[in-house]
Amino acid sequence: MSQKLVLIGGGHAHAIALRQWGLSPLSDVDLTLISDVEQTPYSGMLPGLVAGFYNYHETHIDLRSLARFAGAEFICDRANGIDPDNNQIICTSGQLTFDYLSLDIGSIPQTLTIPGAKEYIIPAKPVPVFLDAWYKLNHLAAAHPEQPLSIAIVGGGAGGVELALNMQTCLKAILNGKSIPEMHLIHRGKQLLPGHNNWVSNKLTKIIQQRGIKLHLQQDVTEVLAEQIICQSGLKIAASNIFWVTQATAPSWIKESHLKTDAHGFILVADTLQSISHPHIFAAGDIATMVNYQRPKAGVFAVRQGQPLFNNWQNILTQQPLQSYTPQDKYLALIGTGDQKAIASWDSLGWRSALFWRLKDYIDRKFMNQFVNLNIQ
Repeated sequence: MSQKLVLIGGGHAHAIALRQWGLSPLSDVDLTLISDVEQTPYSGMLPGLVAGFYNYHETHIDLRSLARFAGAEFICDRANGIDPDNNQIICTSGQLTFDYLSLDIGSIPQTLTIPGAKEYIIPAKPVPVFLDAWYKLNHLAAAHPEQPLSIAIVGGGAGGVELALNMQTCLKAILNGKSIPEMHLIHRGKQLLPGHNNWVSNKLTKIIQQRGIKLHLQQDVTEVLAEQIICQSGLKIAASNIFWVTQATAPSWIKESHLKTDAHGFILVADTLQSISHPHIFAAGDIATMVNYQRPKAGVFAVRQGQPLFNNWQNILTQQPLQSYTPQDKYLALIGTGDQKAIASWDSLGWRSALFWRLKDYIDRKFMNQFVNLNIQ
């Protein structure tokens, strides 16, 4: 009787592992991919997509085609919960069973219990929700370029800073001098990009200010209204579009499933990428936290997990010993500044150059080229 391996989510690690499965499949395994989208975004290219440097298809992986290449059944549905003890997945359209399960569903911005946030903000994730709102804003700006446009971005990490700079690039091109978008970047910390070195933080602060983006540091948002942000300090910021790029958290159904999680709801996994409470369940990418290696929720780690995840799927299915995975200590971050230049951040070092943008573009295109013109076997 065939074993059932079910994947939920089309994140970077799953995409790589599915491609590897297509190259080296196992017989007598029923492989299924569940995703609520057919096109999954590659996070590394999203700022460039926002700026207009890439088009939609250059930045998205076709999951249906990838599943076909891997010999997997593709189910376009939303997973809303799992019962790990009875090996059941609860989807919007019904239930599925599994022998082994793997999750790579990413993360969502943390809104906590801020009044009005759910009603009025546009979260950066899930990406399809964000892009839908972004394209509507683009169309509105193009149709009425003379109308005042105000945008607030909450979150001063790399994601929020990149989003602010690349949004401005796109909107300036659309408005073509007929009006100037008013932009605000709000961050609760003392400095931008707290996970990076001081040179990178200071350089990006200077660029943000030079571009005319109003920077509000040490501001805690306490309420969101239809077109206004209210901060604990009493500061009120008028904005017709409010984007949320704060600390990552997990969808609530993960913790409700009784898998062991960390304080933010991410699945705790061993070095083998297995859940520490339910070893027949794997997790990778942002949704997973490695117990022995605390790392940032960054795409580079999800990409690196793809191969060991694939290896351990096959190992567990063939009753072979599973392999431990050790993530790298440091990683090169390439942060686009919206002008086809990028800042390279490595440990205590940083530099800005058009060469780094070209390097980033090369790396990103090389990654995406793996999923183009797959030969269906």
